[in-house]
Amino acid sequence: MNDVAVTTLLIVALFALLGSSVWIGLTLSGVAWIGMQLFSSRPAGDAMAITVWGSASSWTLTALPLFVWMGEILFRTKLSESMFKGLAPWVDKLPGRLLHTNVIGCTIFAAVSGSSAATCATIGKMTLPELGKRGYPETITIGSLAGAGTLGLLIPPSIIMIVYGVSADVSIARLFVAGIFPGILLASLFSAYIAIWSLMHKDQIPLPDSTMTFAQRVYESRHLIPVVLLIACVLGSIYTGIATATEAAALGVVGSLVLSLVQGSLNWATFRDSLLGATRLYCMIALILSGAAFLTLAMGYIGLPRHLAEFVTGLGLSPFMLIIALAIFYVILGCFLDGISMVVLTMGVILPTVQAAQIDLIWFGIFIVIVVEMAQITPPVGFNLFVLQGMTGKEITWIARVTMPFFFLMCGMVLLLWFFPQIAVWLPGKM
Repeated sequence: MNDVAVTTLLIVALFALLGSSVWIGLTLSGVAWIGMQLFSSRPAGDAMAITVWGSASSWTLTALPLFVWMGEILFRTKLSESMFKGLAPWVDKLPGRLLHTNVIGCTIFAAVSGSSAATCATIGKMTLPELGKRGYPETITIGSLAGAGTLGLLIPPSIIMIVYGVSADVSIARLFVAGIFPGILLASLFSAYIAIWSLMHKDQIPLPDSTMTFAQRVYESRHLIPVVLLIACVLGSIYTGIATATEAAALGVVGSLVLSLVQGSLNWATFRDSLLGATRLYCMIALILSGAAFLTLAMGYIGLPRHLAEFVTGLGLSPFMLIIALAIFYVILGCFLDGISMVVLTMGVILPTVQAAQIDLIWFGIFIVIVVEMAQITPPVGFNLFVLQGMTGKEITWIARVTMPFFFLMCGMVLLLWFFPQIAVWLPGKM
């Protein structure tokens, strides 16, 4: 069979298994086994055992369950609830007022969570009831939360960055540093849109609850101190070189446990629930990673990555057109797969082409994170849409529609990143 026929067969098998509600990790392993068994001389069982063990026992990947656990601890204790009280007084004078708590809250929580879904759910549980009670429109409230929740992937520490760093064999610490400026810039774009929307719909924005003096605002900011301290410990240990990403993740878990204990919100029930929640989520991620690693190996033996790279190179696409094509490809893929699956499933195929185009892999990592963010809010498999549907009871198509402006802002961010690459690569270059 030629390459086109092999590729078509594997794609049909992939979507047939996904459509049959088979777990994603098992689907990837099954497609890999079919590919190796039919089109390679390498024994599929032996290759699968070695690959699954190697991917699951990676020391670098140890940071992943630790960051997930840290996010679960914050999700179930008073640390997350304190953020709204500390943020609200400072945004009362901005156009849109308390709507900015969605963006700022997600930006801050993203710096300690690393998960888009956890960021969206945690901040949503704080802000949606408060904003609804004050009469803010649901369209902009839910739309801004869905968009800003994706910052959990871009602002370090990020689970997707860890997965990409392992897949592309680039420094996770440098990726974390590279995500700072783009994350802040994208959050600023979200806030700017909220301000413009609010100026155009002044009649829909409620009046402020009360007027606070500067001293009162500073006093209310005390609620932010625990989270700020945790951020400083985790990110500071990485950027100063004191700890690796894995060690910093362990520090974050210990720090969140200590702060929760000091606040009196840590008990056996919250500890157990956070540990079980993190275990369930990481087991799902680990299964996906193992299956994708095996699929990547199978595709390598079949020769598809090399042939695809040769095909794309033969098209004569300029680097800019290649990036546009990849952005469209990932957004379409995001309609069917979650972000982690997208990254680990495609890196073995895409990276040779990207390297041939002489695109910086740190820059490409930030690009990948942004387009995966875009996929988080595209139906039918947009994780943030599922989270908000469960929290609000709204139809997923309605949530996707009100989130669309923030999707287009991310498209604009991709263009900014291309025309001004220093946004992503300047700070890592100083390390």
